[in-house]
Amino acid sequence: QVQLVESGGGLVQAGGSLRLSCAASGRTFSPYAMGWFRQPPGKERECVAAITLSGNTDYADSVKGRFTISRNNDKNTVSLQMNSLKPEDTAVYYCAADNALIRFKIGACDYWGQGTQVTVSS
Repeated sequence: QVQLVESGGGLVQAGGSLRLSCAASGRTFSPYAMGWFRQPPGKERECVAAITLSGNTDYADSVKGRFTISRNNDKNTVSLQMNSLKPEDTAVYYCAADNALIRFKIGACDYWGQGTQVTVSS
């Protein structure tokens, strides 16, 4: 059974940085798309960043230039480097994976992590 486990969340002041990591368990697991969603308090879940096996990336407009997603295909891990954090970035961040990019884009991923809290104070 495939499981995704996130780490790296926490409390940081505005302008600071955090690095989120996601480790996928399970033999022969190599999803086409991996990435991160987030859900701010009282708001809808949104896709933050995605990366494919070939290394193609996509970011939400709100995080472009500040967040960087990376992936290690051999280790089945994905990370999100978050710089210049803003209070608006406060949310629960979820690692996700799917073998179809279209399902990933609409938030219908087959695999999800448990979530990690990121809080940015002003």
